[in-house]
Amino acid sequence: MARARSGVDVAPRGRVPYGPPRAAPAAVIPTATLITLLACAPDDSPMPRSIATIPFGTTATGEVVDLFTMTNANGIEVRAITYGGIILSIKTPDRDGRWDDIVLGFDSLEPYEAGSPYFGSIIGRYGNRIAGGRFTLDGETFTLATNNGPNHLHGGDVGFDKVVWGGEPFEREDAVGVAFTYTSVDGEEGYPGTMEVRVTYTLTDANELIFDYRATTDRATPVNLTQHSYFNLAGGAAADILGHELTLDASRFTPVDTTLIPTGELAPVEGTPFDFRTATTIGARIDDDHPQLAAGLGYDHNFVLDGDDPDVTSGLAEKNREGLHRAAFVFEPLTGRTLEIHTAEPGIQLYSGNFLDGTIAGKAGRVYGHRSGFCLETQHFPDSPNQPAFPSTIVRPGEEYSTRTVLTFGVAG
Repeated sequence: MARARSGVDVAPRGRVPYGPPRAAPAAVIPTATLITLLACAPDDSPMPRSIATIPFGTTATGEVVDLFTMTNANGIEVRAITYGGIILSIKTPDRDGRWDDIVLGFDSLEPYEAGSPYFGSIIGRYGNRIAGGRFTLDGETFTLATNNGPNHLHGGDVGFDKVVWGGEPFEREDAVGVAFTYTSVDGEEGYPGTMEVRVTYTLTDANELIFDYRATTDRATPVNLTQHSYFNLAGGAAADILGHELTLDASRFTPVDTTLIPTGELAPVEGTPFDFRTATTIGARIDDDHPQLAAGLGYDHNFVLDGDDPDVTSGLAEKNREGLHRAAFVFEPLTGRTLEIHTAEPGIQLYSGNFLDGTIAGKAGRVYGHRSGFCLETQHFPDSPNQPAFPSTIVRPGEEYSTRTVLTFGVAG
């Protein structure tokens, strides 16, 4: 089926070059012009690749939660837990070799259970919103929780972000990782069918963090899985993210109504604050007088990726040999840290941390102020089960949901 996409094993590649300098155009930059990440041991020798597991705590219902620490040969470290598949931290170096944590979150389990804005979580069954908390499939109407005003958001009251997953660590020649597994039973949060889900996090020596999502079901159901990490490439979330320079390989976006449900239009970004086809700071136009920015209190919108859009021939996001296209590139000018995203998905949600308001104390007690983190969530479009013109999110018995997103960490001058 068109929805399913096969995963591809990562071939050993060692270190690879990284993203464009500040003045780079939106087109993919030839690798000869990029800067290689060399922040490793002082003598630049490989560090020990490792995967370690320790207990992280116990949920309020008595379930044990494990913590996995993945470290690649360059020293990049990713920590994740079995509760919600949450990524607790990602530590990378800046251009001067100083290491810092570039994602928001908490130091312990309790705040995640008490109420987190999806920090670092696996999102499902359906990432983003479904209008009115209902959809009709094969002639039957299904009712879901309305946990975001009148709408259903990120899988409901107890989505995949709030359950304990199985976790199995692994190590390969050039990578380490964790395979998370979960069985979502028929009727869970109102969704039809029992679904077997497997989400794999792989940290490679090419400084990639790969998310592979797979699922099967015994009954037709909508599926739209994503990862909800909040990034601040300056490290430590000490300041807002408005100075981050963002490129999105998207010539169109999906405008929303006042409750953030897509209107069904695929609108051109040209001439709007949503045009990130060339590198632009997130804060450059975020406070412009524009009805879509007013609806989201900033950016909280799905962008239609050019690499999956047959009507766009710009070539900005041509698919690579793994069937992925580039979706986004982010450069933080003070530290030089970069984040590049490739995906098999047709859309990406830019969320500019509009609802972070200084009331959340995160890691080391740091208060997360307004717009102190951004999310780039690869996805099918919001409310697709109710909008037949959008790419389908329905998976049926005998089919496999399979999709991949790759984050690449680097530095630039």
